[in-house]
Amino acid sequence: MFKRKKYDHRIYPDEIFLDSKNISGFDTSQFEGRLEKPIGKKTFIYMGALIGFLGLFFVSRIFFLQIFEGEKFTARSERNSFKKESITPLRGAIYDSAGTVLVWNGEEGRMYADIPGLGHILGYTGLPSKEDFKKKPDTSSEDIIGKDGLEEKYEEFLKGISGIKLTERDSQGNPVSESVQIIPQNGQNLTLTIDSRVQSRLYSDIESVVRERNFEGGAAVIINVSDGNILAMASVPEYSSKVLSEGGPADLINGYINDKNKPFINRAISGLYAPGSVVKPFVALAALSEGIISPEKKIFSAGQISIPNPFFPDKKTIFKDWKAHGWVDMRQALAVSSDVYFYEIGGGFENIKGLGISKIYEYAKKFGLGEKTGIDLLGETEGTVPSPAVKEKNNPTDSLWRVGDTYISAIGQGYFLTTPIEMAVYIASVANDGKIIVPHLVKNENFYPEVPQKIVGISDEYFKIVKEGMRMAVTEGTAQGLSYPDLKIAAKTGTAEVGGKKNFSHSWIVGFYPYENPKYAFVAVLEKGPAGNTTGAPYAMRNFFDWLKLYHPEYVK
Repeated sequence: MFKRKKYDHRIYPDEIFLDSKNISGFDTSQFEGRLEKPIGKKTFIYMGALIGFLGLFFVSRIFFLQIFEGEKFTARSERNSFKKESITPLRGAIYDSAGTVLVWNGEEGRMYADIPGLGHILGYTGLPSKEDFKKKPDTSSEDIIGKDGLEEKYEEFLKGISGIKLTERDSQGNPVSESVQIIPQNGQNLTLTIDSRVQSRLYSDIESVVRERNFEGGAAVIINVSDGNILAMASVPEYSSKVLSEGGPADLINGYINDKNKPFINRAISGLYAPGSVVKPFVALAALSEGIISPEKKIFSAGQISIPNPFFPDKKTIFKDWKAHGWVDMRQALAVSSDVYFYEIGGGFENIKGLGISKIYEYAKKFGLGEKTGIDLLGETEGTVPSPAVKEKNNPTDSLWRVGDTYISAIGQGYFLTTPIEMAVYIASVANDGKIIVPHLVKNENFYPEVPQKIVGISDEYFKIVKEGMRMAVTEGTAQGLSYPDLKIAAKTGTAEVGGKKNFSHSWIVGFYPYENPKYAFVAVLEKGPAGNTTGAPYAMRNFFDWLKLYHPEYVK
């Protein structure tokens, strides 16, 4: 059996390392010249005591929570509930083109500027209805959503993105704790093309004439002819966005509901009206483009024309002009609004072939009539362009299309229906030589897709002739009420008979300015006033331009 050798802890002189600290090239990263001592026993004792203490603390804490507080926490866990809840973001604000805030978020909810004429443009907000849930099943019953106007159209941009939080509630429903899992994103702001000052004045001038002259309502649009930006768009009567968003007072809301003049209808985009003589510019352009007549050729208007009656050959059917104009060429016919002239170039008479209803229909469509414009509002209605098919649908007992139907179509009556916004796009295309624009109320271009621009495809020379006739209407014709020495306006008036006995009429005026370099087109219609009323849309627009020239000359330069 071998005996284990006892280790000798003594250090002998020959075992001592030389102290090489002072030697050149000494490497301190090496253990040369040093003795390393082992960790002492006391260190291990202290560390063991610390670990033991911490372990004892945690064991005792767990024992306390389990034994002494266990029932308390068990009861709490059984009674409390956890629920994921939505965090509503702040809705985006709405500003006009000058930076004036029109809609914002206040302590009491959605706030609206007290400016007349903005109701139909802005819309209002409210709790979702049954129909809203059908359209968007993910809508919460607590959501505040856009209900009309831009609030509804741009709902997805304005509302933002909801956040999510996990909320713990006790048996009484009181929140105990919560944690945010998804941070909400506030809605985007809208900047509009309209100037609220111009908007308010346009509305006031239309409303004043409607009220004083016993019209049922009215609408007006002012639009940039190059980019489709709307400077102002009025609909009379209107509702209050503030009242509808707040849900009261009840008497005001009931007043809106029971008002026979229907203030909930945005007449600018949904009102359908017989246009009357304001269609004559495009009929003239069609006749020139198709070679029906030269601009210098004159037609005599004795106040009426007559054609054989297909049912009674011995009798003639008479089509009246609003007055006898004598000999008029195209420019003069536009200026004085001769119905006889447009009967003949539209439906033909004697040695004039006429366009015929198919060509009238074709050119009306080229100018965007009878179609939605694509304005960034919901609820737009498309108009109707006359055709044999339209007559058959609306009058099945007498569906045969006759030359008389073409005559009255050429002066904007019969089965012709249009909206003011359609008219605005059409007259803007006359001003800009045939470019069909898409109207917009919002400047944020990323909010709507780019639409390829349509071109009518008519010679600039023909547009020049028609625009000269519209300018003559202001200087010496039916639109002389808009004659100013320092502002050259081109315009066309129109009167459309409505009602079974033709005892009511719509009053129209369309046009553009400045004449030499058109920047804005305008449209105004006053709905169903007493026949023979000489004060209508031209008068309202005169009042408006008087104000615009004085207070905002930047818009008439």
